[in-house]
Amino acid sequence: MERQRSFIIKPTRFLFFTFTISSFIIIISFFSLWIVKNPPARSESFLLFNRTTTPVAVSFFRPVNLRTVNTSGRNFSRTDAVTTHFVDAHLRKSENLSTHLKKADNVTGYGGIPLSGEERRENDVEEGKNDGGADGNTTEVRVSGGESSIKGIEVGLPISDTIEKKDSKVFLEKLESSNEIVRTESHQCDLTKGKWVYEESYPTYSNSSCPFIDEGFDCEGNGRLDLNYKKLKWQPQDCGAYRFNATKMLELIRGKRLVFVGDSINRNQWESMLCMLFVAIKDPRKVYETHGRRITKKKGNYSFKFVDYKCTVEFYVSHFLVHEGKARLGRRRIQTLQIDTIDRGSSRWREADVLVFNSAHWWSHYKTKSGINYYQERDQVLPQLDVNTAFRRALTTWASWVDKYIDSKKTRVFFRSSAPSHFRGGQWNSGGHCREATEPLNETSSLDYPEKNVIVEDVINQMKTPVTLLNITGLSDYRIDGHPSMYGKSFLNRKFARGGEDCSHWCLPGVPDTWNELLYFHLKYKDMVK
Repeated sequence: MERQRSFIIKPTRFLFFTFTISSFIIIISFFSLWIVKNPPARSESFLLFNRTTTPVAVSFFRPVNLRTVNTSGRNFSRTDAVTTHFVDAHLRKSENLSTHLKKADNVTGYGGIPLSGEERRENDVEEGKNDGGADGNTTEVRVSGGESSIKGIEVGLPISDTIEKKDSKVFLEKLESSNEIVRTESHQCDLTKGKWVYEESYPTYSNSSCPFIDEGFDCEGNGRLDLNYKKLKWQPQDCGAYRFNATKMLELIRGKRLVFVGDSINRNQWESMLCMLFVAIKDPRKVYETHGRRITKKKGNYSFKFVDYKCTVEFYVSHFLVHEGKARLGRRRIQTLQIDTIDRGSSRWREADVLVFNSAHWWSHYKTKSGINYYQERDQVLPQLDVNTAFRRALTTWASWVDKYIDSKKTRVFFRSSAPSHFRGGQWNSGGHCREATEPLNETSSLDYPEKNVIVEDVINQMKTPVTLLNITGLSDYRIDGHPSMYGKSFLNRKFARGGEDCSHWCLPGVPDTWNELLYFHLKYKDMVK
């Protein structure tokens, strides 16, 4: 009988088997740990299973980086273009937003009107796609709510070689709608240099939808048929893209008083502002006139309240900013202008949060009786005084009042420069007209800077209260087509009227809308513009 064999594991074999298994487990563990800590590049498909890659490899809380770009095959140096990029801290899906800072052509005047919108869009892409920066200056991006700030040019986020215009538009809209990022430039933006360009989206309101336009400015309602004057936008050459936002303007003046003080040209601008803000109001009943009267040329003090924003937009007539009164000269009382006394309505302006003054158009020899026995200082009627000398003394009186009563920590003060008139063939009272004008001028009608503007600047520079000069003279000088002319009255009134044409005031919608766009830009970006 054979002896049964038994299976016996020898100790040496057991040790070898245990060592082999343990080594394999350790190697697998280290390899797995290495895979976790060192994933393959995103451009490879290994272990990614066709997932969409994202070219953003940056902490969401890292400072914004700037870099130069190569656009459409053209190499841009650091002094040629600056492209601003940011990663929205709230968009965790790694959304990549980009833009270039467009600089308009270095020209002034009228940019012309293309035949079609398609041609205009094509030209915009060709002319604006590769522009960047502003005169080689660096750009600063500030992110509010944090301390991160980078000034200059650094290599940062990866970006595509081609930045299309529509991407820039998306970025600018994002920038405008966001309160987190404000773009500034190392130089101040000069709003006075630029050109008038055709804008399809203009005007932002219509004469039929705005109840605040009085007859004198309602050119289309009075029968004007050529309407291209409403489609022109002032584009500053080095300020990038900007657009008036009615809702944001209302937010800027929430709980405040925006007050216009001056002559009928300021009333022109005030009516424009009301119309521009009115488009943001869904319920018209929440905008009402606190005095309960219709806007006319007869009365000059108005205050409209925007209920949802608890703010008012007001206008107070003051042709000269100083007191119009009467004085005794011999046995008779005569009308005088007290150039050393502020307008008695000034108590209504004192508590305003934004003040927009103007005065110039009534300072003429005709309006002031050639300065003979018209100007008064204290109790003395001056026998004769030059109108510009009187204007300077009156503005000095206004400046003293502002310095004494206006708290610059609470109130922003603006003084709008004189708006040009465009009478041809005579003055306003001697057959002057502008009825043939349907397009802007190619060059300004006058080369000399108005002396009254020089006086305004001199007086402002001597004040202790900061006053911003809203300089609209030059850009408005091109717009001979923007006046009511013969359409300052309805056809019926025009048929029986004896007066001349209106080449001083402006149609609405029209040029005063641009003045308010500049005012908005000053309020929103007060340290960026001049």
